[in-house]
Amino acid sequence: MKDTPQDVDPVESQEWQDAIEDVIERYGADRAHYLLDKAVQRARAAGAKLPFSATTPYQNTISPDDEVEIPGDTEMEWRIRTINRWNAMATVVKRNKESSEYGGHIASFASSAALYDIGLNHFWRAKSAIHGGDLVFFQGHVIPGIYARSFMEGRISVEELKNFRSEVAGGGLSSYPHPWLMPDYWQFPTVSMGLGPLMAIYQARFMKYLENRGLIEKQDRKVWAFLGDGEMDEPESLGAIHLAAREGLDNLIFVVNCNLQRLDGPVRGNSKIVQELEGNFRGSGWDVIKLLWGKGWDDLLEQDTSGKLRQLMDETIDGDYQTFKSKDGAYIRKNFFGKYPETAELVKDWTDDQIWALRRGGHDPKKVYNAFKRATEAEGQPTLLLVKTVKGYGMGTAGEGQNTTHQQKKMQLDQLKAMRDRFKIPVTDEELDKDIPFVSLNNAQKAYMAERRKELGGSFPKRETESPKLEIPGLDKFKGQLESTGDREISTTMAFVRILTTLLRDKKIGKQVVPIVPDESRTFGMEGLFRSVGIYNPKGQQYTPEDREQMSYYKESESGQVLQEGINEAGAMADWIAAATAYSNHGIPMIPFYIYYSMFGFQRIGDLAWAAGDSRARGFMLGGTAGRTTLNGEGLQHEDGHSHILAGTIPNCISYDPTFSYEVAVIVQHGLQRMFVDQEDVYFYLTLMNENYQHPDMPMGSEEGIIKGLYRFKKTAKPAKKHVNLMGSGTILVQALKAAQMLEDDFGVTSDIWSATSFNELARDFQDCERHNRLNPFAEERVPYATQTLTNAQGPIIVATDYMKNYAEQIRGAVTNRFTVLGTDGFGRSDSRVNLRRFFEVDANHIAAAAMVDLFREGAVSEKDLQAALKKYDIDGGKPNPRLV
Repeated sequence: MKDTPQDVDPVESQEWQDAIEDVIERYGADRAHYLLDKAVQRARAAGAKLPFSATTPYQNTISPDDEVEIPGDTEMEWRIRTINRWNAMATVVKRNKESSEYGGHIASFASSAALYDIGLNHFWRAKSAIHGGDLVFFQGHVIPGIYARSFMEGRISVEELKNFRSEVAGGGLSSYPHPWLMPDYWQFPTVSMGLGPLMAIYQARFMKYLENRGLIEKQDRKVWAFLGDGEMDEPESLGAIHLAAREGLDNLIFVVNCNLQRLDGPVRGNSKIVQELEGNFRGSGWDVIKLLWGKGWDDLLEQDTSGKLRQLMDETIDGDYQTFKSKDGAYIRKNFFGKYPETAELVKDWTDDQIWALRRGGHDPKKVYNAFKRATEAEGQPTLLLVKTVKGYGMGTAGEGQNTTHQQKKMQLDQLKAMRDRFKIPVTDEELDKDIPFVSLNNAQKAYMAERRKELGGSFPKRETESPKLEIPGLDKFKGQLESTGDREISTTMAFVRILTTLLRDKKIGKQVVPIVPDESRTFGMEGLFRSVGIYNPKGQQYTPEDREQMSYYKESESGQVLQEGINEAGAMADWIAAATAYSNHGIPMIPFYIYYSMFGFQRIGDLAWAAGDSRARGFMLGGTAGRTTLNGEGLQHEDGHSHILAGTIPNCISYDPTFSYEVAVIVQHGLQRMFVDQEDVYFYLTLMNENYQHPDMPMGSEEGIIKGLYRFKKTAKPAKKHVNLMGSGTILVQALKAAQMLEDDFGVTSDIWSATSFNELARDFQDCERHNRLNPFAEERVPYATQTLTNAQGPIIVATDYMKNYAEQIRGAVTNRFTVLGTDGFGRSDSRVNLRRFFEVDANHIAAAAMVDLFREGAVSEKDLQAALKKYDIDGGKPNPRLV
């Protein structure tokens, strides 16, 4: 670091400082800011290398003179808040007295009780006839406190509270916010660290998108995200903050609970997490409000004429701040105030108890109220609140400010009594000797809480489950995709784009279709949408695009329909989740289609895909250029051979690997029916290819099989004695068709061709039947769809897909025929499709050879014929296993 410049003229320096103080006194801080900013600009223009600082002093942003009183009965609110603290603690401790395996967290809510209390009493509006409602991402570890408040409101029963984290056997409450488990209560899943802040940004952005497109009314709705300072180390937590600033999301408020501790120890023991986060967010363009010190510090700061207390606040690091609150007043007197004579003098007449009673800002309700109020008044930029608290506040020796507090699930009797006395909880020693009772509110307290929520529109948190049904187009609207392409060759991606275009033009639902692309529109042939529906940008298009004279020029618009996220799969997925949950969060069902390189889907954003399932998202994900051998030139990092296996891990994700355009049309129309008419909480994943080939007419009667996952595409009129069944999906089904012709021409082997649109759906049906038959041994046995469909299949079945063998292997137990699976296990390569399919052993030659091997094993062909086939199809038994090289 460079040395700090020396003050060569202290008198002149003081004159400048006096001048600024005079300006502030006469005209206010804004005028002083303007003058200083102009002075800095002039100095830099003259060549001065002035240092940039994105941080402000380690003090509260809002001065005491600018604070207003809380509009309510603060004594009543304190009484309710302390009971809420107690009940939150009791929820966890009572459960863990029964068994420590239940877990739970006390310390996080203890540190942030005032934040949630102020929010629920004064700020967070429920959806009502006159307001769309605020959206709140609750920090996952504080949930016992939110349940405890709902218990006091009468929304949650004592039995449910007693059975916290006992959802299966006890009818209790989920461990964290999970809309899947509590669909009428939780709006968002948050406890997968980092996803909450990312999803909150895109929820706020999508709210603006809906407003700018005229789909919802413009209101003063807010998106609040409550986060831990330790959580901010997750890359996703900070990864999109620039977007929030760039788009001026003044409907977004981040509240970071800076209790200075993560799970094992300090967040930044040797520095300051508040200053670090302030620099990150202010540098990105956010308004930052710091709330660090409670009311007791105001008088001390006013007396700090030497500036030493402010200096001490600035130079003390977080590890020491944490230690101070784990000790006592005497320790703080010696090790904090005692550092300088001037600061020691400030508290020389104070008792140790008075020093200990000095609170951090997040435990001062009035200051919290004012910080929240300032945040809700923001215009043109998002707001970050950095609120300093003590982790485990009120827990005393059980965990207050201690490194072990996050894992604390139990409290000893003396610790319980100390907490009771500290917060004046109406519980007797005799009651505590027997149990840790939940405390109910008296009638006046209940009435006060009810009135506060009534003014804010009703109960909170609350998730809306009702939404309008859509009038979706029938399958006949996709007539062009149901018919043969003749000699013309197209890809399934092209077929999808035509289906999407049809939906966008539909007068009933077109405006609710949301195309989402992470900077690959031209790859997928979607550039025509640029002009026809426009790319969303809240600032419109203030420049002239270089391709303005072209038909499909790059058109940005405030009312644009396409969400073009740039090279940002996580952001695009968060966009998709916001659109896919709009039916609940905004009362308007939107139909998002997110298309991307399939390799960068579940593999890259798998946690978000899981969160989408938890969120009960409804929409379409489309993995473009899918398959291990289809995106031939891109190589190992781009070639997807496992996205369907990953999709199958999400219970409500319905996945398909279609080959033909009519299959894509049937699946999309079926998905629209299930999600937006039947209103099932599922979402669809389709893989699409960029390989061109001819597409036939849709076979009569194939619709059911397409949806269920398997149908016979081509049936041999007169099967020969040498007969096989070739099964495939995606582009590899085309290889199976070639193999069938080769077998017939070369060896007189006939083939039936089967299109397996979804091995995942077939496997789920098979497993469901197996489960039913196991649990109901005396009932009529259920037969899996795959078994029924293949009952009359003659000869062995050879399956080939562009995915790992495990994808098709899932249904082996449902098949009675000899069953051989070919797949693309291993790392991808860059080469031609012909060479790649040869390498991974899924080309027509390997399919035909596998069929001949199975026929030989069944005695249908001779050894001589098999040897001839292996030679003709150039099969090398010593070839290295592609999985291993």
